[in-house]
Amino acid sequence: MRIQPISPPALSALRSLGARHGWLVSAPDSLRVGFGRRLAQIALPHGVLDVAQARTELEGWGARLDGEGPHTVTAFASLPFDRSAPGVLEIPEYLIIVDQSGAWLIADNEEWAPHLEGLDAPDQEVQLATEMVYRPSGETYAHAVAVAVERLRRKEVQKVVLARSVHGATSAPIDAAAVAQRLRVREPACTIYALPLPDGRRFVGASPELLVRRAGESATCHPLAGTIALPAHVDPQDYHSWLLGSSKNLHEHALLADEVVSTLADHYDSVEADPTPSIVTLRTVAHLGTWIRARSAVTEVAPHGLELLTWLHPTAAVGGLPRREAYDTIRELEPLDRGHYAGPVGWVDSRGDAEWWIGIRGVMLDGHRFEAWAGAGIVPESDPTSEREETRDKLASVLSSVVVDRV
Repeated sequence: MRIQPISPPALSALRSLGARHGWLVSAPDSLRVGFGRRLAQIALPHGVLDVAQARTELEGWGARLDGEGPHTVTAFASLPFDRSAPGVLEIPEYLIIVDQSGAWLIADNEEWAPHLEGLDAPDQEVQLATEMVYRPSGETYAHAVAVAVERLRRKEVQKVVLARSVHGATSAPIDAAAVAQRLRVREPACTIYALPLPDGRRFVGASPELLVRRAGESATCHPLAGTIALPAHVDPQDYHSWLLGSSKNLHEHALLADEVVSTLADHYDSVEADPTPSIVTLRTVAHLGTWIRARSAVTEVAPHGLELLTWLHPTAAVGGLPRREAYDTIRELEPLDRGHYAGPVGWVDSRGDAEWWIGIRGVMLDGHRFEAWAGAGIVPESDPTSEREETRDKLASVLSSVVVDRV
């Protein structure tokens, strides 16, 4: 394999290629697109609980790289929510990276350009849903929240995130590139991802939540918790002020931020967090977010990007606290396996650098069928009806880039 600088191809064509047929991670400040065949699949047979062998294999691929540049061999992945479930890292035949350092190609051969020829622009409009089923129903979900709140009040758990899904269909196959493009326009502050799943579906979404970015000796996290819906055509400032003064949302967010800080402090020499949360505004909702930065004194001993998953995933943003008790509660009160919803999505390279985002605000596509999930953080102050409406608003936001509901 070889790395070399290239003239930047048309970014729209790159995104379409990655979204439809390859691997796409499009952050606000960088773009990574893999395409061609799967050059390698590196197994995580025990999920993120045991990453040592995968790390060794990935480092071996990095040792094969010729040429000089700021990047190295990179693997993409969408991993399951269940931290012990098997996963896989995939190294593409061709990888193009566009960031502040320029445009770079990491390739197994020189035949990459034809892949970008003749790509149709993603012009498919949102379709009418011919089928739409919520699992569980709103009433059943609210009841599950009520059960969880009672357990929280008995202090069996501190926080738990309960999710529900919507399954549906359209009359024609859904173009993953069109969905990714609409999400990019609607949520410019989010990272757009489009990744293949082991079952043949594609997971396409716009994640606002950075699980962790590893760059040499440093790690950065941006956990989000605490949410308010933003009505259309209304100045959001009053809603922002309410969210910043909401004791329920501030409590929920503090549990998450404290967990991340504590976890990083076990593995880094220094950890700093913003003293107060800030507002993260999306198209239809706003969240509380806190930037957290950790640093090791020596780069060579800094945690690897896969090890960080072992320690951080799942955070209280999508699981709960304590982790084991919250997971057991989720398994009991959610009727369906989450699969890849709320799992890590992103990339890791042979040097150990990585960007992992939480796989939320996405839709799983399979021809004309789709599946989407949304969750809400439950604490003792939670109201079942309000949490049900929060999941409804989140699902509506995701699905607006895919379908319009049946009349």
